[in-house]
Amino acid sequence: MAKTTDIHPKAVELFFLPVETRVPLKFGKETLTSVTCARVSLRVEDAQGRPALGWGETPLSVQWVWPSQLSYEERHDALKEFCQVLACVWADFDCMGHPLEVGHAFIESQLPILLKAFNEKRINEPMPLLAALVCCSAFDIALHDAFGRLHEVPTYETYNAEYMSRDLSAFITPAAGTEVNFTGRYPQEFLASPRPNTLWAWHLVGGKDWIDPTERDGSEPNDGYPVLLRDWIRTDGLKCLKIKLRGTDSAWDYDRLVKVGAIAVEEGVDWLTTDFNSTVHDSAYVNDILDRLKTEYPHLYGMILYVEQPFPYELDEHRIDVHSVSARKPLFMDESAHDWRMVRLGRELGWTGVALKTCKTQTGALLSLCWAKAHGMTLMVQDLTNPMLAQIPHVLLAAYADTIMGVETNSMQFYPDASKPEAVVHPGLYRRRKGKLDLSTLQGAGFGYDMEKIDRKLPEPVARF
Repeated sequence: MAKTTDIHPKAVELFFLPVETRVPLKFGKETLTSVTCARVSLRVEDAQGRPALGWGETPLSVQWVWPSQLSYEERHDALKEFCQVLACVWADFDCMGHPLEVGHAFIESQLPILLKAFNEKRINEPMPLLAALVCCSAFDIALHDAFGRLHEVPTYETYNAEYMSRDLSAFITPAAGTEVNFTGRYPQEFLASPRPNTLWAWHLVGGKDWIDPTERDGSEPNDGYPVLLRDWIRTDGLKCLKIKLRGTDSAWDYDRLVKVGAIAVEEGVDWLTTDFNSTVHDSAYVNDILDRLKTEYPHLYGMILYVEQPFPYELDEHRIDVHSVSARKPLFMDESAHDWRMVRLGRELGWTGVALKTCKTQTGALLSLCWAKAHGMTLMVQDLTNPMLAQIPHVLLAAYADTIMGVETNSMQFYPDASKPEAVVHPGLYRRRKGKLDLSTLQGAGFGYDMEKIDRKLPEPVARF
């Protein structure tokens, strides 16, 4: 049954904001030195014609969403082109409802058709679903923001029966053989209340990061921000480190774990996690590293809170049984967790946790969150090196998800100056102090951006519909 609070999209503007990294960030076999952020303003109206404007933003992280032998430029251009395709369709999407209902309808009914048509025109290689989701996420995030702004409430206070016409059973299905039931249940049941205003911050130790003074060769930046790992830990009071590994060189991976772990212990860090970036094809690879670490450095083994996505993205194609890994440490899906259906498959294969990302859409993240929590899986929220506006829904998701430990947040490592206008209004989000982020400035309607106070000069829109 329709509600008077329901909305539908009416108009879209799309902006591309280029950002350069101060240091390189290694993703699997590739290295990121720049990124384009897609920023969207989406105008919505309710049935009475009352309008509101919402905002969403996502880094188009080519290397993460589309690992390939194709050139960076070809993939980058394809992502930007697909964003413009989406802008036209979102502006004319004739669907009325709560943002979760409208977003779900778009993702289920429109996105597959648009991606198929887009890929039919490509000569070399189809764009993957993960890339399409990332392009779509800026529009979907803006939709959720606009709803809150229209009704003058925080977006996260709308995920309930007061605003939604359908319960979770309309969107997600329990795993077979369980007593889980989504009838009469809404996302709000699975969200933290009250929302915490501080979160522990995870620092990313990239594969090309300098961790020892002897590694300095003059190529590192001299811009006033830390370079060496010890300096980051001391400056930001870090307690949590995420270590990027190769997944294709066990000797290098083990040595990296030991080296970073030794610094972590000396500097008072409490927790570590390992990220193999989807490059492992055999559970034994991960098990051997963990078992050796447990024998030779038991304290470091104990500091590993969880293991992140060692295995390929395409979970349905690479149905690797991972129960042996999750028997050692909690094992979290990241790139594979496109939606709740992939989370369900992951659970069957032995994954025990889910690393959520707003860049796979706010709608999809919420549905995966609810499905995972209902089935006893643990949650984390991982970064896509989110600067500027992208940081805000990202950290809010972590705050409401009640993660295993805080949130990964690393844009201040790789492009801190990119977020200067936003940091004036929300200083606690763009710098880590005593190992934490401070979300206390995020108040009010929508996602609490406080756009009117952010002095950001936008370029001309690349699309307006």
